[in-house]
Amino acid sequence: MSAAHPTILATSGGLLRGHRTELEFAPLLHHAVELSGVHGRRPVVCHVGTAGGDQRWFNAAVSEAGQLAGVEVRHLNLFPMPPTADLDDYVRSSDVVWVNGGSVANLLAVWRVHGLDAVFRRAWESGVVLGGVSAGSICWFRGGTTDSFGPELRIVDNGLGLLPYGNGVHYDSEAARRPAVHAGVASGELPDTYCTDDGVGLVFRGTDLVEAVTERPGKGAYLVTADQAGDGVTERRIEPRALV
Repeated sequence: MSAAHPTILATSGGLLRGHRTELEFAPLLHHAVELSGVHGRRPVVCHVGTAGGDQRWFNAAVSEAGQLAGVEVRHLNLFPMPPTADLDDYVRSSDVVWVNGGSVANLLAVWRVHGLDAVFRRAWESGVVLGGVSAGSICWFRGGTTDSFGPELRIVDNGLGLLPYGNGVHYDSEAARRPAVHAGVASGELPDTYCTDDGVGLVFRGTDLVEAVTERPGKGAYLVTADQAGDGVTERRIEPRALV
Protein backbone atom coordinates (compact mmCIF):
# COMPACT_ATOMS: atom_id res chain seq x y z
CA MET A 1 0.00 0.00 0.00
CA SER A 2 1.20 3.51 -0.76
CA ALA A 3 -0.27 6.99 -0.93
CA ALA A 4 -2.27 7.63 -4.09
CA HIS A 5 -0.19 10.70 -4.94
CA PRO A 6 3.32 11.88 -4.03
CA THR A 7 2.77 13.18 -0.49
CA ILE A 8 4.81 15.27 1.93
CA LEU A 9 3.88 16.28 5.48
CA ALA A 10 6.22 19.12 6.49
CA THR A 11 5.93 20.04 10.17
CA SER A 12 7.09 21.75 13.30
CA GLY A 13 5.93 18.85 15.46
CA GLY A 14 5.25 15.11 15.48
CA LEU A 15 6.78 13.73 18.67
CA LEU A 16 5.86 14.38 22.31
CA ARG A 17 7.26 13.50 25.70
CA GLY A 18 5.55 10.30 26.76
CA HIS A 19 3.55 9.55 29.89
CA ARG A 20 5.45 6.34 30.63
CA THR A 21 8.00 6.43 27.82
CA GLU A 22 10.59 8.97 26.73
CA LEU A 23 8.62 9.81 23.55
CA GLU A 24 5.22 9.22 21.99
CA PHE A 25 3.95 9.74 18.47
CA ALA A 26 2.01 13.01 18.42
CA PRO A 27 -1.02 13.51 16.15
CA LEU A 28 1.09 14.87 13.26
CA LEU A 29 3.15 11.68 13.06
CA HIS A 30 0.01 9.57 13.35
CA HIS A 31 -1.39 11.64 10.47
CA ALA A 32 1.66 10.84 8.32
CA VAL A 33 0.90 7.16 8.85
CA GLU A 34 -2.76 7.72 7.97
CA LEU A 35 -1.76 9.47 4.75
CA SER A 36 0.10 6.31 3.66
CA GLY A 37 -3.22 4.45 3.46
CA VAL A 38 -1.96 1.30 5.21
CA HIS A 39 -4.65 -1.10 6.43
CA GLY A 40 -4.57 -4.64 7.76
CA ARG A 41 -0.93 -4.69 8.88
CA ARG A 42 1.55 -2.73 10.95
CA PRO A 43 2.69 0.37 9.06
CA VAL A 44 6.46 0.71 8.55
CA VAL A 45 8.03 4.06 9.45
CA CYS A 46 11.60 4.70 8.36
CA HIS A 47 13.07 7.07 10.92
CA VAL A 48 15.99 9.21 9.71
CA GLY A 49 18.10 10.89 12.39
CA THR A 50 20.95 12.20 10.23
CA ALA A 51 20.42 15.82 11.29
CA GLY A 52 21.12 14.87 14.90
CA GLY A 53 24.02 12.53 14.17
CA ASP A 54 22.13 9.21 14.34
CA GLN A 55 22.03 9.16 18.14
CA ARG A 56 21.30 5.60 19.21
CA TRP A 57 19.56 6.62 22.45
CA PHE A 58 17.12 8.71 20.42
CA ASN A 59 16.58 5.85 17.98
CA ALA A 60 15.66 3.65 20.93
CA ALA A 61 13.15 6.22 22.18
CA VAL A 62 11.54 6.46 18.72
CA SER A 63 11.37 2.66 18.48
CA GLU A 64 9.63 2.51 21.86
CA ALA A 65 7.19 5.22 20.74
CA GLY A 66 6.50 3.27 17.56
CA GLN A 67 5.80 0.09 19.49
CA LEU A 68 3.30 2.00 21.62
CA ALA A 69 1.66 3.36 18.45
CA GLY A 70 1.44 -0.07 16.78
CA VAL A 71 4.00 0.88 14.14
CA GLU A 72 7.16 -0.91 12.99
CA VAL A 73 10.08 1.53 13.12
CA ARG A 74 13.31 1.03 11.19
CA HIS A 75 16.24 3.42 11.42
CA LEU A 76 18.18 4.70 8.42
CA ASN A 77 21.50 5.32 10.18
CA LEU A 78 24.34 6.65 8.05
CA PHE A 79 26.97 6.65 10.83
CA PRO A 80 29.26 4.77 10.66
CA MET A 81 27.78 3.35 7.44
CA PRO A 82 24.35 2.75 5.84
CA PRO A 83 22.47 -0.37 6.97
CA THR A 84 22.33 -1.83 3.45
CA ALA A 85 23.82 -1.50 -0.01
CA ASP A 86 20.30 -1.15 -1.45
CA LEU A 87 18.97 2.10 -0.01
CA ASP A 88 16.27 2.27 -2.68
CA ASP A 89 14.68 -0.93 -1.41
CA TYR A 90 15.20 0.02 2.24
CA VAL A 91 13.33 3.31 1.80
CA ARG A 92 10.72 2.25 -0.75
CA SER A 93 9.67 -0.78 1.31
CA SER A 94 8.64 1.66 4.05
CA ASP A 95 5.26 3.40 4.19
CA VAL A 96 6.49 6.64 5.77
CA VAL A 97 9.86 8.35 6.00
CA TRP A 98 10.09 10.56 9.08
CA VAL A 99 13.11 12.87 9.33
CA ASN A 100 13.95 14.41 12.71
CA GLY A 101 15.45 17.81 13.43
CA GLY A 102 18.96 19.09 13.91
CA SER A 103 21.37 20.47 11.32
CA VAL A 104 19.71 20.67 7.91
CA ALA A 105 23.01 21.76 6.31
CA ASN A 106 24.81 18.65 7.59
CA LEU A 107 21.85 16.43 6.73
CA LEU A 108 21.81 17.56 3.11
CA ALA A 109 25.56 17.10 2.70
CA VAL A 110 25.58 13.57 4.15
CA TRP A 111 22.50 12.52 2.19
CA ARG A 112 24.08 13.58 -1.08
CA VAL A 113 27.26 11.63 -0.36
CA HIS A 114 25.11 8.48 -0.15
CA GLY A 115 22.79 9.34 -3.06
CA LEU A 116 19.77 9.72 -0.81
CA ASP A 117 18.62 12.85 -2.63
CA ALA A 118 17.74 10.63 -5.60
CA VAL A 119 16.50 7.78 -3.40
CA PHE A 120 14.01 10.00 -1.60
CA ARG A 121 12.75 11.50 -4.88
CA ARG A 122 12.04 8.03 -6.25
CA ALA A 123 10.35 7.00 -3.00
CA TRP A 124 8.17 10.14 -3.07
CA GLU A 125 7.19 9.49 -6.67
CA SER A 126 6.28 5.89 -5.81
CA GLY A 127 3.92 6.86 -2.97
CA VAL A 128 6.05 6.65 0.17
CA VAL A 129 4.91 9.49 2.43
CA LEU A 130 7.79 11.83 3.25
CA GLY A 131 7.58 13.81 6.47
CA GLY A 132 9.54 15.33 9.27
CA VAL A 133 10.06 18.13 11.72
CA SER A 134 12.26 21.24 11.55
CA ALA A 135 15.35 20.21 9.54
CA GLY A 136 13.22 17.23 8.49
CA SER A 137 10.72 19.70 7.06
CA ILE A 138 13.07 22.21 5.39
CA CYS A 139 14.96 19.43 3.56
CA TRP A 140 12.05 18.71 1.17
CA PHE A 141 11.88 22.35 0.02
CA ARG A 142 14.28 24.53 -1.97
CA GLY A 143 15.51 25.99 1.31
CA GLY A 144 14.71 27.92 4.44
CA THR A 145 16.15 29.56 7.52
CA THR A 146 18.55 27.55 9.67
CA ASP A 147 20.81 27.74 12.72
CA SER A 148 23.01 25.00 11.23
CA PHE A 149 25.96 27.40 11.01
CA GLY A 150 25.57 29.19 14.35
CA PRO A 151 23.08 31.06 16.54
CA GLU A 152 22.45 33.72 13.88
CA LEU A 153 19.97 32.36 11.35
CA ARG A 154 21.15 31.97 7.78
CA ILE A 155 19.52 30.87 4.54
CA VAL A 156 20.12 27.35 3.28
CA ASP A 157 19.24 27.20 -0.42
CA ASN A 158 20.28 23.69 -1.48
CA GLY A 159 17.34 21.64 -0.22
CA LEU A 160 16.15 18.64 -2.19
CA GLY A 161 13.62 20.86 -3.98
CA LEU A 162 10.83 18.31 -4.20
CA LEU A 163 8.67 21.27 -3.21
CA PRO A 164 9.61 24.44 -5.14
CA TYR A 165 9.11 26.78 -2.18
CA GLY A 166 10.92 27.98 0.90
CA ASN A 167 10.06 26.68 4.35
CA GLY A 168 10.04 28.35 7.75
CA VAL A 169 9.77 26.30 10.94
CA HIS A 170 9.19 27.12 14.63
CA TYR A 171 7.59 30.30 13.40
CA ASP A 172 5.98 31.25 16.72
CA SER A 173 8.45 29.87 19.25
CA GLU A 174 11.75 31.36 18.04
CA ALA A 175 11.62 35.14 17.71
CA ALA A 176 14.24 35.40 14.95
CA ARG A 177 12.45 33.04 12.55
CA ARG A 178 9.73 35.34 11.18
CA PRO A 179 12.01 38.33 10.40
CA ALA A 180 14.60 35.99 8.85
CA VAL A 181 11.98 34.50 6.52
CA HIS A 182 10.65 37.94 5.62
CA ALA A 183 14.16 39.20 4.83
CA GLY A 184 14.96 36.12 2.74
CA VAL A 185 11.78 36.39 0.67
CA ALA A 186 12.14 40.17 0.25
CA SER A 187 15.72 39.79 -1.01
CA GLY A 188 14.89 36.95 -3.37
CA GLU A 189 17.10 34.46 -1.51
CA LEU A 190 13.94 32.48 -0.77
CA PRO A 191 10.99 31.88 -3.10
CA ASP A 192 7.41 31.96 -1.82
CA THR A 193 7.78 30.40 1.63
CA TYR A 194 5.40 28.25 3.67
CA CYS A 195 5.83 28.47 7.45
CA THR A 196 4.54 26.54 10.46
CA ASP A 197 4.01 27.38 14.10
CA ASP A 198 5.04 24.64 16.53
CA GLY A 199 2.54 21.78 16.29
CA VAL A 200 1.45 22.57 12.73
CA GLY A 201 2.02 20.59 9.53
CA LEU A 202 1.55 21.22 5.81
CA VAL A 203 0.18 18.44 3.58
CA PHE A 204 1.36 18.58 -0.03
CA ARG A 205 0.15 16.29 -2.80
CA GLY A 206 2.60 16.60 -5.61
CA THR A 207 3.71 20.20 -5.25
CA ASP A 208 0.27 21.53 -4.27
CA LEU A 209 -0.64 22.41 -0.69
CA VAL A 210 -3.90 20.65 0.10
CA GLU A 211 -4.26 21.61 3.76
CA ALA A 212 -2.60 22.65 6.97
CA VAL A 213 -3.19 20.53 10.08
CA THR A 214 -2.40 21.08 13.74
CA GLU A 215 -1.96 19.10 16.94
CA ARG A 216 -2.10 22.31 19.04
CA PRO A 217 -5.15 24.59 19.18
CA GLY A 218 -4.69 28.20 18.13
CA LYS A 219 -1.56 27.63 16.05
CA GLY A 220 -1.22 28.64 12.41
CA ALA A 221 0.51 28.17 9.08
CA TYR A 222 1.54 31.02 6.79
CA LEU A 223 2.52 31.83 3.23
CA VAL A 224 5.06 34.62 2.78
CA THR A 225 5.36 36.11 -0.70
CA ALA A 226 7.27 39.04 -2.13
CA ASP A 227 5.31 42.23 -2.82
CA GLN A 228 4.94 42.97 -6.51
CA ALA A 229 6.60 46.33 -5.89
CA GLY A 230 9.68 44.41 -4.78
CA ASP A 231 10.22 46.29 -1.53
CA GLY A 232 8.62 44.02 1.07
CA VAL A 233 6.57 40.89 1.70
CA THR A 234 2.99 39.85 2.30
CA GLU A 235 2.20 37.23 4.93
CA ARG A 236 -1.08 35.30 4.70
CA ARG A 237 -2.27 33.06 7.51
CA ILE A 238 -3.51 29.58 6.56
CA GLU A 239 -5.94 28.26 9.16
CA PRO A 240 -5.11 24.62 9.99
CA ARG A 241 -7.54 21.80 10.57
CA ALA A 242 -7.34 20.42 14.11
CA LEU A 243 -6.21 16.80 14.37
CA VAL A 244 -7.29 16.57 18.02
